[in-house]
Amino acid sequence: MGCTSCSTGKDGQPRGCKNNGTCGSDGCNKLTVFDWLSNMALPNGQKPFDCVEVRFKNSRKAFFRNTENLSLSIGDVVATEASPGHDVGIVTLTGELVKVQMKHKKVSLDSDEIKKIYRKASQRDVEIWSASRNKEAEVQKRARELAIRLGLEMKISDVEFQGDGSKATFYYTAEGRVDFRQLIKDMAKAFNIRIEMRQIGYRQEAARLGGVGSCGRELCCSTWLTDFRSVSTAAARYQQLSLNPQKLAGQCGKLKCCLNFELDAYLDALKSFPKADTKVMTAKGKAVCQKIDIFKGWMWFAYEGEWMNWYKLKTSHVHEILELNAKNEPVPSLEEYASELEEDTKIDFENVVGQDSLTRFDRPKRKKSRRKNQGRGGQQATKGQRGKSKGNRPQKESSGATKDQQQKQQKGGGNQKKRRPNKNQRRNKARQQGDKNE
Repeated sequence: MGCTSCSTGKDGQPRGCKNNGTCGSDGCNKLTVFDWLSNMALPNGQKPFDCVEVRFKNSRKAFFRNTENLSLSIGDVVATEASPGHDVGIVTLTGELVKVQMKHKKVSLDSDEIKKIYRKASQRDVEIWSASRNKEAEVQKRARELAIRLGLEMKISDVEFQGDGSKATFYYTAEGRVDFRQLIKDMAKAFNIRIEMRQIGYRQEAARLGGVGSCGRELCCSTWLTDFRSVSTAAARYQQLSLNPQKLAGQCGKLKCCLNFELDAYLDALKSFPKADTKVMTAKGKAVCQKIDIFKGWMWFAYEGEWMNWYKLKTSHVHEILELNAKNEPVPSLEEYASELEEDTKIDFENVVGQDSLTRFDRPKRKKSRRKNQGRGGQQATKGQRGKSKGNRPQKESSGATKDQQQKQQKGGGNQKKRRPNKNQRRNKARQQGDKNE
């Protein structure tokens, strides 16, 4: 993944900045926020907001107070307060927009829990931070081996080192409660660092690791989605989706978060529909709803016992029938209100790019037959007539031919083929040439 300024290389690494997703423009980071107030100057006499937003590994962000009045901008690497030691992160947002983000995250502006920024990261801080990040894959593999040896039912999905390398946070997922006290002792002995275990859900795991969904785009939880709302199968029922768990589940194994995106539009459209389990009374008998089209406003009904014959009705007609049924006045039949089921679904394909017809292989090939010339009366022309027609054609006069040759050609009736001399004529001609040579 790479931003537009640096693009993507062969192995998925940013080609320009080589920072593996932590570029200075902050365009290829997760959950970025566009600072639309960056070009606007503050009124006279107003001081800039003293808090900034700092991003750490993956989607973890926090707010820090700039007590040293450092000139910070988006993309600066800073050393922040941590317990114990210090951590290293990248500034993702500054200015008045941070105040809006803190209100959105429900963080008090005057809270004492907001930690401070020590300084801009030096070259030494960046080297230690990079060395710690490079050890995370090896440490994660070793930690999984220790968990399997102890027989713990847990999955260590991610490891995050602190900026100074003195502490490591292990993120894991588990179905129930796990006793990992012995695991912490073994890992502290193997890695010689401070260990912190943090359990996360399956949705948070997918957000940290990232991936590509069934739609072909990156996961919403890893790019822009921050709040995880509960998703139920009722959302799929309202949208008339097949209740197939393999299609409704995302990368995390839970129901897809995108099922809630269009749910409100479906619920608003369903307000004008009668209940799906309502029955319509007619003189022919009861009719039951079989199918509905939410956005076109159609409903299909079938008589009890005649389930194969469906009648398409508008919602306005269904409400009219229900009003008559409430007055104990059944309608004669559904055929009076039903619309035609046969619709013109023929699609006209246009030859936009200059290609042949799409059905060119469906047509049988015609046999090639020689067309014979026919006369005016429709009878077949004879050989003489064809010869006469050939002789009547205008001839082109050659510029190099003499008048005598042209007259001979006209008397001969056109261009005639020269006859090949026979064997006796060729012998006599050869003898004449021999006599001349002597």
